[in-house]
Amino acid sequence: MIGIGLIVTGLIVAIGLLRKESPTENAMNSLIVIVPYKYEGLWVFDDAAVGLSKEPFIAGIDTLIDKATANIPDAEHGFRAIFCGTQFPGANFKLEWRRAESGGNWYYSPEFNQEGWLCPALFKYFKNAPREIYVKVEPRGRS
Repeated sequence: MIGIGLIVTGLIVAIGLLRKESPTENAMNSLIVIVPYKYEGLWVFDDAAVGLSKEPFIAGIDTLIDKATANIPDAEHGFRAIFCGTQFPGANFKLEWRRAESGGNWYYSPEFNQEGWLCPALFKYFKNAPREIYVKVEPRGRS
């Protein structure tokens, strides 16, 4: 479950950067939900609210998602990723900020001992790159 959480966290961070609903730091106190899926072999997600369609996860975040969803049946057809800049009940893992690069930010997953890069879409969800991103990954149909 920890591995799944780390991958989901990476996805949530990427999605969080893309959301425009949170133009202030208050977004870090709100839970954000995305449904990543595989398209043409890449993990992507859609968020019409912020104008994103098939936004890809790359540069290590894709690998973290593979690991985090390893125990989620049919994850490639979509799973739920819930993320936040603050800890919340049920979060499976966290991503720790490391450094900025190429307009995005590198995060480290202690659960997988691996880094992944979140693109500038992160700023659609957060005003600033959060120091930590907490993530919960679960099957889509789960209530």
